[in-house]
Order: sequence, then C-alpha cells, then structure tokens
Amino acid sequence: MERFSQSFIFTTKEVPKSAEAQSHILALRAGLLFMVSAGIYSYLPLGYKALRKVEAIIRKGMDRYGAQELFMSALQPIEMWTKTGRDKDLEEVMIRFKDRKQRQLCLGPTHEELITEIVKRYISSYKQLPLILYQIQSKFRDEPRPRYGLIRSCEFIMKDAYSFDADQEGLRQSYEKMHSAYQDIFKECGLKFIMAEADPGAMGGSLSHEFMVPARIGEDILFACPSCGKYFKKEGACPRCKKALREEKMIEVGHIFQLGTKYSIAQEAFFLNQRGKRLPFIMGCYGIGVSRVIAAIIETNCDEKGISWPKEVAPYDAILLVLEDKLTSEALSVATNLEKNQGLAILVDDRGVSAGVKFNDALLLGIPYILAMGKNYMSSKKIDVERRKTREKLTCTPQELVRFFQDEYSR
Repeated sequence: MERFSQSFIFTTKEVPKSAEAQSHILALRAGLLFMVSAGIYSYLPLGYKALRKVEAIIRKGMDRYGAQELFMSALQPIEMWTKTGRDKDLEEVMIRFKDRKQRQLCLGPTHEELITEIVKRYISSYKQLPLILYQIQSKFRDEPRPRYGLIRSCEFIMKDAYSFDADQEGLRQSYEKMHSAYQDIFKECGLKFIMAEADPGAMGGSLSHEFMVPARIGEDILFACPSCGKYFKKEGACPRCKKALREEKMIEVGHIFQLGTKYSIAQEAFFLNQRGKRLPFIMGCYGIGVSRVIAAIIETNCDEKGISWPKEVAPYDAILLVLEDKLTSEALSVATNLEKNQGLAILVDDRGVSAGVKFNDALLLGIPYILAMGKNYMSSKKIDVERRKTREKLTCTPQELVRFFQDEYSR
C-alpha cells in the first residue's frame, strides 16, 4: 500500500509537442517516463513498476522452457565484431568510441558476438548441449530518426536469448520452445499478436519469425484478409480466398531466428560430437523488445481518458480515492486489509485536491480498479468500485470488496 501524497507520481494535462503516438503521449502525461532527449527516456517509479511486471512475465516464460539467465556487458571491443563482419553491417547505428588507452569500443546494439565468445570458452562437448541463455538488458543504437517514444529509441531494453545445439534437429526443438514461450509471454501481457515469417536480414540464418501487434501506429506493415483473417507480408489478393487484402500497421515486439553456424564458424566456436569430431555450434537467437512491449500495451489498451492496463502488468492493482479528509485512516485500513488478505498493491489517493482531479488522474493512470470512499461512507460503509477497462460500476462493503477481488483474480 502506498500513499499518493508521498509517492513520486506526477501527471499533466499538457500534450507534449514532440509526441506523435498515443502511447508516447499517455506515458509522458501519466508520469511513467521522463524524456531526457529525443529517443532517450528514464523510467519513473510508476513506469518502472509496469516494466518490472513485464520483465517478470518474460522471466517466467523463459525459465519454464529451460532457459538460464545471465547478464552481459554493454561495453564490447570492436575486434569481436570484425570477426563476423557486422562492424560494417551495423556501422550506421553502432555507437563507437575510444577509451583512454585508445581501444576501440562500442555500446552493444545486440549480443550475438559476445554470447558466442562466452559459450565457446565453457562448452566443449555435445554432452553439455542443448543450451539456452538469455538476458534482459539495455541496448544502444544511434537511430537516425527516433520516434513514437519507446517504439524506436536510442536506448532500449531487450530480452535476448541464444540457443546452442549439436545439430539442426536440436535447433528446431529449441526454436519451437521459444516459439511457445513467446506465445505464453505475449498472451499474459494482454497483447493480441500476429506471427509472420520474416527476412533474417543482418542477423543472418535460414529462418525467422516476427511477433507483431496490430496498432494505429507502427513501422511494420502486414496485409490482412478480411474474409479468412490471415496475414501476409506481401500485397496481392489472398492466396486462399482471393479477396483483396487491406494494409495494417504493426508494432514488432519479438523476433526469433534460426542462425545456424554463421557466428560459430566466424568466431571459431566448436564442440566435440559423439565421434570426437570438431563441429561448430548450431545457434538460434530470440529477442523481445521489452520497452516496445510497454508501448504496445498502452497503444492497444487506452481510451480518450487515458491508459487501461491489463491486470497482469498494471503498476498497482487498484487505486483508492479518498474524497473526504476525515476518511483517510479508514481508507488506509481498507487498503492494508486488501494487501494483507489478497496480496494486492493499492495506491491510496490521499492528496488534498478535488474529487474531479482524483478521478481524472485515476482514469489517466489506468489502474485496473478505481475505488472511491465519499461522504456517505461513514453511514453506509459502501465503497464505490469501477472497472477501468469497461467502466462498469458497483458498490461494496469492505468485507464484500475482499470477496470481489477474490472472484476477479480467480478468473
């Protein structure tokens, strides 16, 4: 339980001039982010709580399929990248510099090269395979045109995973595991997503798939069939039902690749198979744009009043509005009881501002349940309850409120 009056939460009515996307506007207005510069953001406490919820869902999904978490350095020597030639492929977006010893370094835009160096140091036998390692870490890219807030920024948070297998069948199985994990993760985050086969691009490899969220804004395009509901990468009539396709904008939130031996051969990362033969690791890589997931959730879960967080990723479970100063102690008691008995995180709005301001801020912040204790509470002992997403309203006593949340969270 936290008190709004003592929390580092600041809202504004002003729409930032530089913000184009609704998710960007609302994230700044609701005090989730502080804009340091174009494409560079700091997460404020409210935004960081939502970020940690998303990260927890990702960790649960990855751990369920046997992936192990590590944390790699953002600083990387350029020599590591020259082995694969990607110092040239990513030259335009790679942030490079020299240290005081004149060593050429970069801030990692991705980590395929480094993970390969790590694994080749410790894994030498087929008996140690298969292996999937992952991290959640900041990446850095010198974007020529940062836009849409967290959707395209210069510093962003990514979950990147890497699989190492002895053969192609092992890679297929690892790829299927991550495909399943991604579906679990995006569903739990409350996202409706599309999976489409994609071009591996600079990552290399033989096969890749993108996970995309239909949205009003987005830098990717898919073509949807209004009849059968299928999505395609290229325009033309639907190959199934011959209907004309419509263009839909997408936010890419995840991408998985079958890399094969591109990196292991270039970096001389080998293991010994059952016959003692020296072979290169068969690799895959699997990325989730964690920052983009936050933006995609807001973009697809909002209305004219503000954000409407899915329960699983909301910074708080409920906000309790105290509409009479004399009810503050009662409100704190109710919130403490909900926290103790239901494990809920409650934000108590005990500020000395008008009821209108409190309701408007509650709608803007998008916390799933809005509770209000007004002047009639002392006589009726009734608390007004509103579901943020549906705007459905009801009243409950404190005892009934406990049962209400039991029902809501058991669904």
